[in-house]
Amino acid sequence: MTQPVHPGRMLFVNLPVVDLERSKAFFAGLGFSFNPAFSDETAACMLVGEHAFVMLLTREKFAEFSKLPLADPTTHALALFCFSVSSRDEVDRVGAAALAAGGSEADGAEDLGFMYSRSFFDLDGHGWQVMWMDPAAAEQGPEAFAASAQEADARS
Repeated sequence: MTQPVHPGRMLFVNLPVVDLERSKAFFAGLGFSFNPAFSDETAACMLVGEHAFVMLLTREKFAEFSKLPLADPTTHALALFCFSVSSRDEVDRVGAAALAAGGSEADGAEDLGFMYSRSFFDLDGHGWQVMWMDPAAAEQGPEAFAASAQEADARS
């Protein structure tokens, strides 16, 4: 079944941070860039994909949008943010860069064959996962990919 496509739809994820400049430096060290047109002293618009952005917001700015009190991400898991990269080696490079920039490791590497990932916490305790997925698995879905791999193994 084909999923509906929403042309022009954009994703903005808002994250509270304690020190905006420090957080920008952390994510710049992981290879992200920022759109200055949507950034100021209270917010930084981090480019994640063609239509996906993370708004790093000072805690005060975030509170203007949120109707609920801020939770401590070091004691309350609210979300896990995941982004893809182009290779297994890049997963390792980004994971190492996150640790070198002051992040902390959440889990060791997870290798599912068709997908490889590492998880870390950023400077504010938000959980992130960087992952690579075999392009065929991304196109077919993991179960169909596994079935086609088993068929190929049976033929050889």
